[in-house]
Amino acid sequence: MSLPAPRRRVAVIGTGAIVTGSHLPALRAHGERVELVAAVDVDESRLAAFRQEAGAQVTGFTSTEAMLDAVRPDLVLIGTPPALHREQTVAALKAGAWVLCEKPLCLSLAEYDDIAAAEEASGAYASVVFQHRYGSGAVHARDLIERGELGTPLLAHCQTTWHRDTGYYSVPWRGRWATEGGGPTMGHGIHQYDLLLHLLGEWAEVRAMAARLVHDVESEDVSTALVRFRSGALATVVNSVLSADEVSRIRVDCADATLELTHLYGHGNADWVYTPAPHVDPGRAEVWRTPATDVPSSHSAQLGALLDALDRGVRPPGSGTGARITLEFAAALYKAAFTGQPVRAGEIGPGDPYYAAMHGDHPDWAPKERA
Repeated sequence: MSLPAPRRRVAVIGTGAIVTGSHLPALRAHGERVELVAAVDVDESRLAAFRQEAGAQVTGFTSTEAMLDAVRPDLVLIGTPPALHREQTVAALKAGAWVLCEKPLCLSLAEYDDIAAAEEASGAYASVVFQHRYGSGAVHARDLIERGELGTPLLAHCQTTWHRDTGYYSVPWRGRWATEGGGPTMGHGIHQYDLLLHLLGEWAEVRAMAARLVHDVESEDVSTALVRFRSGALATVVNSVLSADEVSRIRVDCADATLELTHLYGHGNADWVYTPAPHVDPGRAEVWRTPATDVPSSHSAQLGALLDALDRGVRPPGSGTGARITLEFAAALYKAAFTGQPVRAGEIGPGDPYYAAMHGDHPDWAPKERA
């Protein structure tokens, strides 16, 4: 008889809204499997407020290195601004901790490969928060597509049309390549097109456009892409922070059915709709009904999947090659948009300017000091 898995000791780095509003509830939902033991924040007043909310058992630190040396956690959750992710992730991996980090995991493919090297050296793993993969509706949809129940995927549309005002960009790290890594392509739409890639598999080619239409920022405020998948399916991807009517949407037209997901920041089973093609027998479509158990997409759902992997000692979902493909797609979208040329999977590597930075040192898009 096997012994139950130990309760994992967890630390958080960053105690702002995403950690307080999403990671802390996820930890509480898995309270029988985890214990939050430490928190790190350079803002001592924010750290104190978090500790009051999280509980007296949480030790506070203002230094990641000091926390890792003192606590040696099993798992580190990172919710700091994107420019800090690579350094903090690598430090946690070197200390032997697994990592669950907010998107984007890092700001470039070069940084991602630094993290991969740290994984290999440490034997620990780093996952990026792509919580939309883990709702029961998404799990069910992927299973149906993989088993061919809906027929061959042919055409898809992925839409993240949100709205952010000038106040949003008053936060100093937003809208800058060096600190955010990009605009809605990196910071907003990445959740939806990650789910699209999760459903349809590897992409093969991207053609794209991007623009600054409203906001006075370094990065784009809207981008669009045409995508060809290795399967032959075609897709459109739209990422915007200019849209008064906000919606997140994925539609996939398969040979035997159309599946549609419409939501904003998270989905449940009821947000998924299946429409059979006219030639499909209604009895066959019965198997497309969403699962009886409704698990909303959430940090809690992803944390559960990561803890399962940690208990088994295997690579967790949302890490490694599977997560790199999504970051590579972002780099390819930027390169295609800024060069006006199609970009194929695998072509961005060391020596390519879009490997080191999403703006690729393009004179019209790179920060002025680098132009």
